[in-house]
Amino acid sequence: MAENPSGAGDKAVRRAVPAAAAAKPTNRVRMSAAQRREQLISIGRQIFAERGFDATSIEEVASRAKVSKPVVYEHFGGKEGLYAVVVDREVRSLLDRITTALTAGHPRELLEQAALALLSYIEEETSGFRVLVRESPVLSASGNFSSVMNDVAHQVEHILGAEFSSRGYEPKLAELYAQALVGMVALTGRWWLEVRKPRKETVAAHLVNLSWNGLSHLEAKPGLITRGR
Repeated sequence: MAENPSGAGDKAVRRAVPAAAAAKPTNRVRMSAAQRREQLISIGRQIFAERGFDATSIEEVASRAKVSKPVVYEHFGGKEGLYAVVVDREVRSLLDRITTALTAGHPRELLEQAALALLSYIEEETSGFRVLVRESPVLSASGNFSSVMNDVAHQVEHILGAEFSSRGYEPKLAELYAQALVGMVALTGRWWLEVRKPRKETVAAHLVNLSWNGLSHLEAKPGLITRGR
């Protein structure tokens, strides 16, 4: 067998190996339509929380998802459609949390539970809460943070109405007091979103202290009756 002193054949082999490796296809996991939709909703939620509706673009959503813009349009029809889906999910999530939390029999403890549920949502779903509190001209009053608080106020109104009747107060005023109480908790929650102190249990205790006892009967060191959170 003849020898190849120049080693040209070996060089050719060595050059061919990287070329073959480069030509080898990569195994890319394809998402189902449902998985892609969930991915886009998650990314949209984050960007809307960071920038608000007006400053968010379909281009950025598509870029973060590593898809083309037509894919986003195919799922949601545009930025407005994506935003509506994100907000609707957050509205239902927050309302479900608060509704589920209202299990106590005593009105004071019910107020504690509502306050803790809102603060827990802010703590655990910060991006979702930021989306809700950013007002957008795209949605009507039925699809934003105010609408959630109105729904909660209607539930509180029924609770207060029964309590007012049992104590001889005017039941018709229950709606006014419900709006005042829920509004106080909601605005405090927006403030706490940024400062995150004191602890949510302390914030809830002081909210209930003010609403339950009034300024003229504040407890020096309020605590919660609620257990287990």
